Amino acid sequence: MSVLCYNKGCGQRFDPENNPDDGCTYHPGVPVFHDALKGWSCCKRRTTDFSDFLSIVGCTKGPHNKEKPPEPVKPDVTSSGEKKDMDEQKPKFNEYIISAPKPQEAIRRPSPDEPMVRLQHKVSASLKQALEKLKLSENAEEKKEEDDNEIKIGTSCKNGGCTKSFDGPASDSDVCLYHSGFPIFHEGMKYWSCCKRKTSDFNTFLSQEGCTKGTHLWRKRDEGKKVVPCRFDWHQTGTQVIISIYAKNGVPELSYVDANSTTLNIHVIFEGEKEFEQKISLWGVIDVSKTIVNMMAAKIEVAMKKSEPMSWARLDLPPPVIQPKENEKNKDEADSEEENE
Repeated sequence: MSVLCYNKGCGQRFDPENNPDDGCTYHPGVPVFHDALKGWSCCKRRTTDFSDFLSIVGCTKGPHNKEKPPEPVKPDVTSSGEKKDMDEQKPKFNEYIISAPKPQEAIRRPSPDEPMVRLQHKVSASLKQALEKLKLSENAEEKKEEDDNEIKIGTSCKNGGCTKSFDGPASDSDVCLYHSGFPIFHEGMKYWSCCKRKTSDFNTFLSQEGCTKGTHLWRKRDEGKKVVPCRFDWHQTGTQVIISIYAKNGVPELSYVDANSTTLNIHVIFEGEKEFEQKISLWGVIDVSKTIVNMMAAKIEVAMKKSEPMSWARLDLPPPVIQPKENEKNKDEADSEEENE
């Protein structure tokens, strides 16, 4: 009976009774994510594409491992020392009651149909240098590229979350279980945008079974500009909300962000032929005149000025839940009573 190998980067099934010392190719290190680059600490290869990261071949050989790694244990928070007497816990200073200032009146949420304004953007020196190098190397790269229509045995499926490899023409008929969304890493949690099964353990995240059925993708599609998912995150300060879009080498002439007080439309062209679009209905209200887009070599930041100094519970505003009308509700109840009679 075959079992699953839990070595990082392997994910294959094996027979425990036939487990040679060099039967598994895996990564002994840990995943590293830094400045939009993804890789393993045990080898030097880095990539910006998450599918490429998942398909990086292991750098170490050894036997398969059927032992599932333990879940990370949260540290127990315990009180230090014994409880002190109540007299010792009393403050040793005079107490004064200070009345808090009156809260400011909440700003009325503007209509989402306000006219959109194109935000001004600043291009960093690092992005300018990177784009110049890309232009110089374009001709050289085109000469080196060779069209190879043959799929090699052992090629990994490029769909996110799929661990299958190409074993021959029969592999094309297999059902591919994959994630149609994109990976999200926020506040220590890892999950896919399509199914949102959150976990803090990276191995558990990699082993999550896909939520969509389809066909395997053995080679990346290269058909000019294409809309692709792109990892983005956000954080806030007292006065600003910053969205970080990890799009490498964005093209300033073709990229733009339109906004009004409550809505954001993001359109980014990056890495030559990739296109990213995202429309966000913002949780709070922003001051469009003081909002700016900073374009850098490794990412794009949208720095939004809050219209009121308050903490946002989340980035986007959930769509309103339509409640059934009272008359329809009473009619349904009356109908159900008549049926019971």
